[in-house]
Amino acid sequence: MSTTETDKSRDQEDRQEDLGAAGSQLSTAPAEELSAAPGLGVIGWARWFWRQLTSMRVALLLLLLLSLGAIPGSLIPQAGADLNKVDDFRKAHKTLAPVYDKLGLFHVYSSVWFSAIYILLFVSLIGCIVPRTWQFVGQLRGRPPAAPKRLTRLPAYTTWRTTAEPEQVREAALALLKKRRFRAHVAGDAVAAEKGYLRELGNLAFHIALIVLLTAFAWGQLFKSDGTKLVVEGDGFSNSILQYDDFKSGSLFQNDDLVPFSFDLKDFKGTYEVTGPNRGTPRTFEAKLDYSQGAYGKEKSTTIKVNEPLHIGDAKVYLVSHGYAPVVTVRDGKGNVVYRDAVPLLPLDGNVTSNGVVKVMDGYRNAQGHKEQLGFQAFFVPTFDPKAGTMLSQFPALVNPLLAVNAYHGDLGVDAGIPQSVYQLDKTHMKAFKDGKGQLLKKLLQPGDTLTLPNGAGSITFEKDIKEWAGFEVVQQPGSGWALGGALAAIFGLAASLFIQRRRVWVRAVRGADGVTVVEMAGLGRSESAKVPEELGDLAGILYDQAPGATEPDDDSTESSVVPAEGAEK
Repeated sequence: MSTTETDKSRDQEDRQEDLGAAGSQLSTAPAEELSAAPGLGVIGWARWFWRQLTSMRVALLLLLLLSLGAIPGSLIPQAGADLNKVDDFRKAHKTLAPVYDKLGLFHVYSSVWFSAIYILLFVSLIGCIVPRTWQFVGQLRGRPPAAPKRLTRLPAYTTWRTTAEPEQVREAALALLKKRRFRAHVAGDAVAAEKGYLRELGNLAFHIALIVLLTAFAWGQLFKSDGTKLVVEGDGFSNSILQYDDFKSGSLFQNDDLVPFSFDLKDFKGTYEVTGPNRGTPRTFEAKLDYSQGAYGKEKSTTIKVNEPLHIGDAKVYLVSHGYAPVVTVRDGKGNVVYRDAVPLLPLDGNVTSNGVVKVMDGYRNAQGHKEQLGFQAFFVPTFDPKAGTMLSQFPALVNPLLAVNAYHGDLGVDAGIPQSVYQLDKTHMKAFKDGKGQLLKKLLQPGDTLTLPNGAGSITFEKDIKEWAGFEVVQQPGSGWALGGALAAIFGLAASLFIQRRRVWVRAVRGADGVTVVEMAGLGRSESAKVPEELGDLAGILYDQAPGATEPDDDSTESSVVPAEGAEK
């Protein structure tokens, strides 16, 4: 090490010794010290581990690990979100899937390793915040430290001589600093003042907000519920698990946690662009509902739009999808109606080309009088264009609707106790109806048309009444309000800790050997900044007007000087 570097190091050490309590840390952050090797025994190792866990370095490392751990949860299909995609991934990646299973990558957020990082981060933040909070409270209850002996050692420093009495200068300085919102008091022959406590308050608020966010996120994941329901115009829904088409919930969710409400879908309306390059693009989707909360709640009317959900208690009802439900009537060979209902069909493209099935499970007898079940595959286009040469819809609205059906008879398999989709037809025990040429019986039906089944088996009619359906998602996620509040608090806390500087100012006024008062002003910030010298110069200028400079012994001019200490910014 060179002689110059040695002198600088010694000078810094001398400066710290001269400042004493005045140069103590201007924050509640614990001093960074090299951790000594833990002593023998359980207590020594436990103390060492706790110090490491509650250090800021480890907290930042855990936060980084938590962020990295969330990446697989976004890229890899999750069992809690879409089990079908997980099954497809397992079929497509026979070698990789078992590895993902062992690592818990199909359920990242409930895996052991992710939970461990989460809990350790939670404990680390609490271990950081609690001692810093008590230290900050102690600083608020205390007073700014007295002025060090040598103010010239401080980064910002100025001095002048004045004919005013030392007591007058200190009183003026005290009043000035309090007016500038400094916490100030007279300590011996100097006025000590401090400002910028909101920086530490913002720092603590930021860390507390992180805990609130972690708690709200965990609470929401444990007690959340998310279900979807398809409702046809004229039908209704009651918030019960049994009525959902699909339902997911957190591990601690109970059925009684569902908000009691019900609603009826009165009308669904969708509008689309009819001309231009954006032809067919949706303009508005609106679902008009009549709803009530609780068993005896008053019925109210509302309209749900995309991104404008219905709020009922802690539940939100979102409009997420829509489609068509053609009304069909099925009759047996004697003309008796065995089925009449609106059949929801699933869209296949943006123009709402849709498909689905019609299942007649009860009440049908064939021409021989034997009980049988019927199944119809349905393909629907709201706007059919013969010139297009394809059975695809050319526009999403009902301009020229057409329904294509083919028919089967036999056993649908619904009585076997094995769950099956209402939108798919199990043909294992079904036989197709044939036309006169021995081909699969099928027909294109316009509203009002009928397909007659062969050999007196009955018929299916496409009624002129075409209803629409709307898909709703009902979400309950407690803690979302706390999460929003924590996020806002974190933003404001971080802004305060970044843009507010904590600093101290001292004003010393003593009578010199020649009987003239000597005024010294010095400032100290948490870090080197131009703000402290600028603020000190402003305060010195105001105080100088109240205690003007005296004539120097060998100089007729009256002046004030600003003398920065060694190493200060100029």
